[in-house]
Amino acid sequence: MSVVPAQVLPDTARSVPEAGPVVVAELAPAARLWPSLVAVYRAQLSRARVARIPLLFVATFQSIGITVMMRGVVDNGFEARSVVAGSAVLVVAFVALNLLAQYFGQLRAGGGLDHYATLPVPPAAVVLGTAAAYASFTVPGTLVTAVFGCVLFGLPLANLWVLLAVVPLAGAALSGLGAALGLLAPRPELATLLGQLGMSAALLLGVLPPDRMPELVRLARDLLPSTYGVEAYARTFDTHPDWAVVLADLGVCAGVGVISLAAAAWAYRRAAVR
Repeated sequence: MSVVPAQVLPDTARSVPEAGPVVVAELAPAARLWPSLVAVYRAQLSRARVARIPLLFVATFQSIGITVMMRGVVDNGFEARSVVAGSAVLVVAFVALNLLAQYFGQLRAGGGLDHYATLPVPPAAVVLGTAAAYASFTVPGTLVTAVFGCVLFGLPLANLWVLLAVVPLAGAALSGLGAALGLLAPRPELATLLGQLGMSAALLLGVLPPDRMPELVRLARDLLPSTYGVEAYARTFDTHPDWAVVLADLGVCAGVGVISLAAAAWAYRRAAVR
C-alpha cells in the first residue's frame, strides 16, 4: 500500500469540512415541589402498604404495653397524663425515627438513591413524601393508644382531636431527624443503631413523668422535639387547658420540623452525589 504525501493532494481533498453549529437540546423543567411530593407519597404508600399490618401491630402493641406497665408505677393525676401522651406519641417516634433511619440507610447502601437522582424531583419531595407515607400509618395506632390510655387511667377523651395536629407536627420533626440519621450514617447497620437509640430516647424522655427526672435529664428532654408534642397533648387533660401554651408547644414542633426536614434534604443531596 502506497502513501501519497499530503502536499500533492488537491486542496479539495485536503480540506476538512467545518463543523456546523452545535444544537443543544433544552432540558425539561424540573418538577415542582408539590406534584413531586404527591407522586413520591403515593409510590411510597403503595410500597409500605404491604407491611402495614405488622407496622401497626408492632408500634401500637409496644406503646400499649408500656402504658400497662406504667399503670403499676404511677397513679392517676399529672403523671398519668404524661404517660398517656408520651405513649401515644411514641407510636410516631417508632416509625419516624426507627423505621425511616433504617429505610434511608438501606436506600443509600443499596444504591436506591441513584434511582431518585435520575428523576427531576427536588430532594425535599423525596424526603417529605417518604416521611409522610410512613407517618400515615401511625395515625390509627396513635389514636388507639391514646383511647386505651385514657380509659386505663380515667382521663377525659374530649380533646382527643388535638392528636390530629400533634401527629403530623411531631412526626415531621422526628421524620427529618430519622431521615438525616439514615442518610448520613456510613453503613446501614449504624443507621439502624442510631434509629434505635433515637426511639429509646423518645421512650425514656417522653413517657416517663418529668417530675421524677434529674435536672440534667430534663435539659436533654427539652432538646427532643417530640416532647413538645407530648406536652401539648398532656396539657389538654386539664379542666381548663391553656390553649396558648398548647399552640406554643405545637409551634415548636413545627419549627423544629422545618429545620430537621431541611437538614434531611441537605443530607439527601450530599449522599446522592457520592
